[in-house]
Amino acid sequence: MRNSHGDCENQTTWLILVGFGELKRLGFLPFSLFLAIYVVTVGGNILIVLAVASSRTLHTPMYFFLCHFSLLEIAYTSNIMPRLLRGFLEGGDSISLVSCLVQFYVFASLAAAECLMLSAMSYDRYLAICHPLHYPVLMSTWSCRRLATGAWLSGFFFSAFTLALAAPLSLCPGSRVIDHYFCDFAPVVGLFCGEVWIMWGAGVSISGCLTLGPFLLIVTSYVFILRTVLRIPSGQGRQKAFSTCSSHLSVVGLFYGTLVVVYVAPTDHMPPLLRKAFSVLYTVLTPMVNPIIYSLKNQEVKRALHRLWRQLV
Repeated sequence: MRNSHGDCENQTTWLILVGFGELKRLGFLPFSLFLAIYVVTVGGNILIVLAVASSRTLHTPMYFFLCHFSLLEIAYTSNIMPRLLRGFLEGGDSISLVSCLVQFYVFASLAAAECLMLSAMSYDRYLAICHPLHYPVLMSTWSCRRLATGAWLSGFFFSAFTLALAAPLSLCPGSRVIDHYFCDFAPVVGLFCGEVWIMWGAGVSISGCLTLGPFLLIVTSYVFILRTVLRIPSGQGRQKAFSTCSSHLSVVGLFYGTLVVVYVAPTDHMPPLLRKAFSVLYTVLTPMVNPIIYSLKNQEVKRALHRLWRQLV
């Protein structure tokens, strides 16, 4: 009976997301800036999906994974940005505990799925460059769908374990204020009392496996790719092989670089506003930059976007 009462209490508890309250003095400018970034992010990733879908030349495994990555980016940023924008308008945002936990779960799941999708993309490049004769068989349509589905489901499945560990915990008495603009892992764990170390340890272990594991696979793939490319006798052949990987490498560097800055580099001594600014790098700016990278660095995507633009106009 006590647990049921605690669950009912938790479901009706409201929290305050402080957001970027420090920027109130700037008036409407922060809202306009983040709204523009959100529109560009969603619009850019939708254009990538439409360009691939409308061009038969892009119906290949590499662009199949790119479409899924763009869909992940749209969902990832849409999980955070609408509430952030509302916070700019209202000067803070109230959120129920259940909604906060759901936002954290979706955020963690999509971030993990992105890591896994990036590793699938690197595996695709490894097979295409290192095993070109077997590539059509090894990276068949069925294999692509299986890898993409596995990335989506694994992210949501493993992140559920961390969320489940919060169920038996009780909220700490006192403040219900979260000095952040979304429900990230550390603020969520800080809400609870009791054996929080179990949730903290499990969360760190699971997120570590879902980020470090794919990263090691990516590095290993590119070590073999580099070794194969350096054996190509002609400079033109080497350049062509590297060009198919440059966009993916840029996205991987940006994605993991921002994660390292936020979660590995020591930020405890930083002012809250600066910590939030670092979080903006991977929750807001990275999803916006990724479609720009692919549209600028990839000639096939450029041509597909031009054809799509002519069809629309």
